[in-house]
Amino acid sequence: MSPDAFPSSVWPILHYDDTRKALRFLVGVLGFEQVVAAPDDHGGIGHAELRWPGGGALVFGSTRHTDSVHGRMRAGTSAVYVVSDDVDAVHQRVVDAGGEVLQAPHETRFGSGAAAYVCTVRDPEGNLWTFGTYGGPSAA
Repeated sequence: MSPDAFPSSVWPILHYDDTRKALRFLVGVLGFEQVVAAPDDHGGIGHAELRWPGGGALVFGSTRHTDSVHGRMRAGTSAVYVVSDDVDAVHQRVVDAGGEVLQAPHETRFGSGAAAYVCTVRDPEGNLWTFGTYGGPSAA
């Protein structure tokens, strides 16, 4: 079944100082798909919505916009975990783009004891992105 058959019900919200650079990194390097990128009056992006090909969604906006409930959010203070069936490909795209890899792909165990193959990278404004094979506990 396609990921769009089950719309995401959790949408992390991040803020960036340079929203155009963020969009290029999130889409062009990490592999998100752009759904919405509404421009603002400052030449940046005021609101963006992205989808992860395996399911899930993300919203981001500009730190310039301080008139909302999220208006005081600083750039670079978030961490996001993304389920991926090809951690090595994400890692390689980050390396090819000259991005910052904090942890190269490796086997690990989370606090729950679950095993996963993961890597962690930092986006240009400091947010941490961990891509891993663990998709949650099994239904069994």
